[in-house]
Amino acid sequence: MTTVGILSDNHGDWPPHITESLAGVDAIIHAGDIGPYSLVLDMEAIAPTTAVLGNTDGDMPLDETAVATLGGKKFLVQHIVDPHRLRAPLRERLKHIQSDVVIFGHTHQPFCETLGGVLFLNPGSVTQPRGDYQPSMVRLTIDHGKIIPKFIEF
Repeated sequence: MTTVGILSDNHGDWPPHITESLAGVDAIIHAGDIGPYSLVLDMEAIAPTTAVLGNTDGDMPLDETAVATLGGKKFLVQHIVDPHRLRAPLRERLKHIQSDVVIFGHTHQPFCETLGGVLFLNPGSVTQPRGDYQPSMVRLTIDHGKIIPKFIEF
């Protein structure tokens, strides 16, 4: 079994509940709007981390899109994604890499829906939710090929 901590949009805030919620994960995915680059290093100290640039992250040494294979599943990570209106370059990339999961952020609202056989997952904002949502992240497990996301609210 593989456990992945997935978060986004903390914008430099890092209250203790985030570190506590990441305890014991095998990997971390951060979908952007991180804050200072030192937070990426803090996540790396917990578990191997895949992180992408958000629209507020400036010139950090991160890419806008990343691909990670975890627990035998392919994850594409990009900060801004509209699952119901995929832009052509992203549609082509998904087809090319045959992603199982797309992780995104930006909206500060949780989203979890399978479209065209791909799980689109936004963990919401771990510190600054919008609308009627609570701060949230996801602990995702991959067990015998099955992907099981669990939202954690704070």
